[in-house]
Amino acid sequence: MAPLWLRRLWATPTGAFGLIVVALIGLTALVALFWTPFDPQSSTISDRWLGPSWPHLLGTDDTGRDILSLIMAGARTTVFVSIGAGVVATVVGIALAALGALTARWLRETIAVLVDILIAFPVLLIAMMISSVWGGSLWVVIWAVGIGFGVNIARVTRPELRRVQQSDFILAAKASGLTPAQSLLRHLLPNVAPVFIVQLSWSMAVAVLAEAGLSYLGFGASVVEPSWGLLLADLQRYIGVHPLSVIWPGLTITLTVLALNLLGDALREATDPTLRHRRAETHTPGVVA
Repeated sequence: MAPLWLRRLWATPTGAFGLIVVALIGLTALVALFWTPFDPQSSTISDRWLGPSWPHLLGTDDTGRDILSLIMAGARTTVFVSIGAGVVATVVGIALAALGALTARWLRETIAVLVDILIAFPVLLIAMMISSVWGGSLWVVIWAVGIGFGVNIARVTRPELRRVQQSDFILAAKASGLTPAQSLLRHLLPNVAPVFIVQLSWSMAVAVLAEAGLSYLGFGASVVEPSWGLLLADLQRYIGVHPLSVIWPGLTITLTVLALNLLGDALREATDPTLRHRRAETHTPGVVA
């Protein structure tokens, strides 16, 4: 039987939509590792600018490449970047939040100032600055988005950790002999997980946008790597002549980012009992005298 939180997630329209779209993107990326309808980098000049038809279901581009195959191959890049950025953001966010909530006062205040400084720099600007020095690559996008949103996660999670730390059950855990690290893993992090999950889903959504945007600008994926941003940059020059070809990569990016954001919100509702109780009280009709 599915876990309770998963059943609650599936019961909400936004949660079901986000889960289905994210699962389809992940499945597409997995399939694209082994098979695509055509070689994504194979050009056939005689097949250039074909409309949606069999066997090119989404048509072809200006060099005769199959657009569906390019989108499927680009899903691999998107999943790789979003998961990589999520892992980096998780490590950075939890480390900064724990240091900013559970350590000595001077260190907490130093971390708080550091977080406030780092959060002032937009993620895309950081990625472009790093790319100008180290060159454009997917790893630049992963580290830039991961560090940038890790700081956001730390800023939101830190006060929640401080609040939970003052709870009676945490004080009882300390009295029973639990070390700060054990208390963090067993009690603190599970209690701030709903807030953390939402921030993490946003970081993954921003990673998708950042990869597409930076690749579009020439700071992300190299020209030999499949990317939705590169495909969009190649096709947008012909939007006045072949507008349908631009719709497919743009629609894919939009749906992926929307699904990740909606999935994060739905996950918070499914895993945060206090939020569900507040919502239930809001919708409960009052007693008429």
